Amino acid sequence: MMRLLIADDHGIVRGGLRLLLDRQPDMEVVAEACDGVEAVALALRERPDLCVLDVAMPRMTGLQATVEIRTHAPEIAVLVLSMHDDERYLFEALKAGASGYILKQEADTALVEAVRAVARGEPFMTNAAEQSLLREWMEDDSSGPVEPLTLREREVLKLIAEAHTNRQIGETLHLSEKTIESHRANLMRKLEMRDRVELVRYAIRRGLIEA
Repeated sequence: MMRLLIADDHGIVRGGLRLLLDRQPDMEVVAEACDGVEAVALALRERPDLCVLDVAMPRMTGLQATVEIRTHAPEIAVLVLSMHDDERYLFEALKAGASGYILKQEADTALVEAVRAVARGEPFMTNAAEQSLLREWMEDDSSGPVEPLTLREREVLKLIAEAHTNRQIGETLHLSEKTIESHRANLMRKLEMRDRVELVRYAIRRGLIEA
C-alpha cells in the first residue's frame, strides 16, 4: 500500500484529491496539510512514501516544503501540483527535488498516473513539451529560465508580502531575525525596490501570493 500526504490550502481541493487517491486499491492518504510548514512537519512525522504538494500555499510554498522534505527525508518522493503552466515553476520544482509536476486542471485525469510513475522512480510531466524540457534540463544542468531571486529569497519575499514580521519569518524558515533583515535588504537592492508595496506587487506578478 502506497502511503500519501496531500497539501493544499483549499479544503475542497484537498477533499477532491483525497477522494481520488483513496479510491485506488493500492493508495492511502495518511495525512493532510493546509500549508507548507504543516506539510513538512507531517511528512517528517508520518514518513509517507510520497507527498503531493501545491505550489502556492501560505507561510511556506510547496517548493520550499519540497526542499525541506527532501533534505531531511530524501527517501520521500514529491509530486508538485500547480495552477501555473509556466516553465519557470517547472524548473524550480525540479531544482527543489520534486520528481513530478502536474497542472491542477489535469489532476482528475493524470494525478493517479503521476503518483504511480513517481513512486516507480520515474519523472512525470503531463505535457509533451514539458517532457522535452525535462530531458533537456536533466542533460544540461545549466539550462532553464533565469530567475533573479534564489528559492530562499522568494520564500522570504512571499512571507514579507503576506505581512509577516521579521521574527515570524525567522521562526517559519528557522533563520535569525538578523538573517531575515539581510534577505530583505538584498531583495530591495536586487529588485531595485524601495518599500513593501513594490515587493507585494512583484510577489503577485510572480504568482507567489494571490492578489
